[in-house]
Amino acid sequence: MALPLFDPRQIPVDAVDNHLPAVDPAELQVDALIRRFAMPPEWIAELPGDHSAAAGTVLRRAAVLVPIVVGSRPTVLLTQRTSHLNSHPGQIAFPGGRIDPQDRDEADAALREAWEEVGLDRRFVTVLGNLPVYITGSAYSVTPVVALVQPGFSLLPNTEEVAEVFEVPLSHFTNPANHRWHSTEWEQRRRQWLSMPYLDPRTDAEPVERFVWGVTAGILRNFYRFLMA
Repeated sequence: MALPLFDPRQIPVDAVDNHLPAVDPAELQVDALIRRFAMPPEWIAELPGDHSAAAGTVLRRAAVLVPIVVGSRPTVLLTQRTSHLNSHPGQIAFPGGRIDPQDRDEADAALREAWEEVGLDRRFVTVLGNLPVYITGSAYSVTPVVALVQPGFSLLPNTEEVAEVFEVPLSHFTNPANHRWHSTEWEQRRRQWLSMPYLDPRTDAEPVERFVWGVTAGILRNFYRFLMA
């Protein structure tokens, strides 16, 4: 399937979900997240993906790590992909990739990919559980693996794949006032997608906009729904 070629920053905003409640900050702390995944509610993912697979389409299995860095104000660890990659160049993403035959399960694949992409040592990572699969426009069936990351880790990004690694407060993504809907014509259909831009107030440079959108934003929207279910 051909992917759309456009600058997502230039697509008008159709709506913002500032009418929906934000997740209580107490529910973003370690104990609350552990309880939520230990006793998950009955719920259905709002966004199954951005691709409706035609009959006979073979979806490639992949896994991404949704790394929540533990702290008084938990953050999400994200990467910006290099611009020369064939798949989703320059986009903001979770560490992750294809599930290989030697991987024991989705979590093992996500942890391996996080090590290969950014040097995140699995000794600092505690897996909480999986979110529902997300089907991408590039015909991947992606399993998001949510995990806690203890402070003290160091990173060594693979510069062939990763241009930058950064953190965004989890509360930014669990507040729908930051969820913006867009729509684009694609393959003779009007398709909706989300963006969740974050203005990163870096201390060593001028603030920079982290334009989170597409698959990453869709997975974070489902995470929001999971926490609110």
